[in-house]
Amino acid sequence: MSDQSALTTTSVKSVYSSIQSFESAQRMAKSLAESDIVPTLYQGKLGNCIVAMEIANRMGMSTVQVMQNLNIIHGRPSWSSQFIIGLIQGCGRFLDFDYVESADSCQCVATAKTTGKQVSGPKITIDMAKREGWTKNTKWSTMPQTMLRYRAASAFGRFHIPDLILGIQSVEENEVIDAEIQVV
Repeated sequence: MSDQSALTTTSVKSVYSSIQSFESAQRMAKSLAESDIVPTLYQGKLGNCIVAMEIANRMGMSTVQVMQNLNIIHGRPSWSSQFIIGLIQGCGRFLDFDYVESADSCQCVATAKTTGKQVSGPKITIDMAKREGWTKNTKWSTMPQTMLRYRAASAFGRFHIPDLILGIQSVEENEVIDAEIQVV
């Protein structure tokens, strides 16, 4: 991925920009939808493949890479946290990306290449996870440090590379969203 952000790239052509682009995208998506190698979310689903192609196109990435890391949780597209960590480490905007950890907290820090200043995301704590209801996911009881890292990295990404994650939340963020909405 280049240093150029996904939303400021002017040369990216949407698969929806013209009839020709859309027809070409449909042909490409058909081959992906017929593949047994792509995740089941995309197998036999032309529309899902076209959306993945559009996202990949906007990000300047491989469609298969996007497909492997974009999940649907409660009907919402969700990046894997490992993918967000990869975006942070691979975007070229930071030096020395790291985790400042204790037994019950984690915070991501890095040095911004453009300014040389240290930047950080919010400090994520076990207490915060409990109060926010994140611990509904049983992985918080079996692998709390990993979950702290994932949440800290997602929060760092939301603050420092929102143009790369395209406003799409992480799997962990969407897992705890109540799937039912009450209409008053």
